[in-house]
Amino acid sequence: MHHDHRCAKVVPLDVFIDSNRLPGLRFTASMLLLAARDLARQFDVDPVFRNVSLEVRAGEKIGLVGPNGCGKTTLLHILAGVDEPDVGTVERHPTTTFGLLEQEAEFTPERTLRAEVQDGLAPLYRLQAEAHELADKLAQTRDPGELARIQKRYDELHQHLDRLDAYHVEHRVDEVLHGLGFDARDYDRPLNTFSGGQQNRALLGRLLLAAPDVLLLDEPTNHLDIAAMEWLEDFLKRSSQAVVVVSHDRFFLDRLTNRTIEVYRGGINDYTGNFSAYWSQREERHKVLWRTYEKQQEFIEKTKDFIARNAYGQKSTQAKDREKKLERVELVELPPDFDVPPISFPKPTRTGDWVFRVEDVSKSFERVDASRSAVPAEQRGVGEAAVRPLFADVTFQVDRGDRLAIFGPNGSGKTTLLRILLGELKATTGAIRHGTNVSVAYFDQQLTSVDPEVSAIEAVRPLHDPSVTPGQLRSLLARFGIKGELALQTVGAMSGGEKTRVALARLATAEPNVLVLDEPTNHLDFWSAAALEETLRTYDGTVVFVSHDRYFLDQVATRVLVLTADRYDVYDGNYSDYQYFVKATREGSSTTPAKPAREPLSEKKSAAADAKPQRKRMFPYRKVEDIEANIAATEALIAELHARMVDPLVLRDGGRMRKSTQELEAAETKLAQLMEHWEEASELN
Repeated sequence: MHHDHRCAKVVPLDVFIDSNRLPGLRFTASMLLLAARDLARQFDVDPVFRNVSLEVRAGEKIGLVGPNGCGKTTLLHILAGVDEPDVGTVERHPTTTFGLLEQEAEFTPERTLRAEVQDGLAPLYRLQAEAHELADKLAQTRDPGELARIQKRYDELHQHLDRLDAYHVEHRVDEVLHGLGFDARDYDRPLNTFSGGQQNRALLGRLLLAAPDVLLLDEPTNHLDIAAMEWLEDFLKRSSQAVVVVSHDRFFLDRLTNRTIEVYRGGINDYTGNFSAYWSQREERHKVLWRTYEKQQEFIEKTKDFIARNAYGQKSTQAKDREKKLERVELVELPPDFDVPPISFPKPTRTGDWVFRVEDVSKSFERVDASRSAVPAEQRGVGEAAVRPLFADVTFQVDRGDRLAIFGPNGSGKTTLLRILLGELKATTGAIRHGTNVSVAYFDQQLTSVDPEVSAIEAVRPLHDPSVTPGQLRSLLARFGIKGELALQTVGAMSGGEKTRVALARLATAEPNVLVLDEPTNHLDFWSAAALEETLRTYDGTVVFVSHDRYFLDQVATRVLVLTADRYDVYDGNYSDYQYFVKATREGSSTTPAKPAREPLSEKKSAAADAKPQRKRMFPYRKVEDIEANIAATEALIAELHARMVDPLVLRDGGRMRKSTQELEAAETKLAQLMEHWEEASELN
């Protein structure tokens, strides 16, 4: 078996169960498939987690979230059975199959792409082979008893094969390969001729076809473009399998999951709903706990003051009684909060009305071998293969204050277009013009802008101003969450998220008024990405960025440029607006929501206003899933308030009881309004 650590590994199903068990067998909804009790795991001085208990039921789609290094992957390995807890037990249903996709690879390098993916259906192919053998025996057997036995087994096999739709198995293989972004011309290539990301996708396809009862996925979207992510979401949503997934893709979690487990500081918190519901519930839960904590601290301080003032006077008996009661008070623990790194850029200078003008820009590459390696067309030699266009005749304008997002399939030329925009690459045809007073800072996804051999302080030192002091550089780094000893650490020894924040801090030293960013969220956790989103939304300059992070696209973009193999389009709005426009067009909208790509951006007009149906609403337009997230958060708040109102401390405090009652009434009123809003949005959106 060949080991390649560049991509994902699928742990074979027969690690956990009898590999001859028929694929596709399913459990009734909500049947308990796995129960973990009081798990603890420790590698160093501090435990990764302790006292962790959770259950996984048939059909559940669970998101496992938390900051980098909190133990998500370790927990996934323990649930799969490839790692053992130091303390605790994991009980699995005896006939349940488990499939694990993680970030190391096991595959047969000489095997073709199709053959490797087909391996996920090995039990099915064995059944087919047995059915063919039995058919031959039926034709040759003359003994009546033996004939009856073979016929019975043959009939059983055909029932199984019919139920498993085995006669369309090749169609299923093609569906998965196409859905994950593979070209049919590549199906018969050996796996070792593919990139690490493509190998990762192949092994994901193998696991999806194996269809284990519980899918355990560690960052399954890492090497997928947006089209493949959307296909994977739909595939997993349609499946009856239980899924436990670790992912930094918030949009993916929103569309797929119905339960969220947060791993942090050695424990877990279980939330109902998808990522947005978790995000809202967590915020509301923390607000309630903070208020409860503050009230309790106020009560404790007043009680201590009363005891101190009356320890020896006429009220000494009362003071002693309160002292005993105080000793019995169960202290409210504050919820653990994440260290959200602050991110901020200096106030930019003003540019002209337009920043970039891109006119009929094309880029072509030369194919130089069968593996489709390429070189720029302008560098081609005599006799080499024909030109392969990357993109052609792209025309658009970026105005001051725009936040233009560029996205599209892998290999469509997004990064190449950015580098042409910056002047790092020459266009094959066309022209790029920069506006007046434009100062650009570039974030490249490979993080080559920061020297891995120097400390963070030296990595961000501006070349144009060597007089900047270490103290000033420390202050700058602190604005990006790089503090204390971490600022003195060598960049090469940092985590991906820390390197990203150093690279962003380096942008700030250039004091730009235009930010050009290539996949800036690749190594950021949810909280760092949210901080960057907030900063870019309030940034007074101009932003052009490439991203496959749809949640980030929604939060930041004001316009989008969609780049595909044979065309490009420019739309007003963010990613969800773009999806709405495309859907409206497909459904035969009387308007044309897509903005012509050649129309100057200075002539802006809202395509959304053209495309959306004009109907009378009681409430402002909102996405149904956003309202559902608010409903879940409000229901969580109501549950917290009910719990607070039976607390003996609250019951004895008339003021707190009145306030809790008022808050409960307000929350219930809000919930009723949200339900009405949800009904309206479900009908009219």
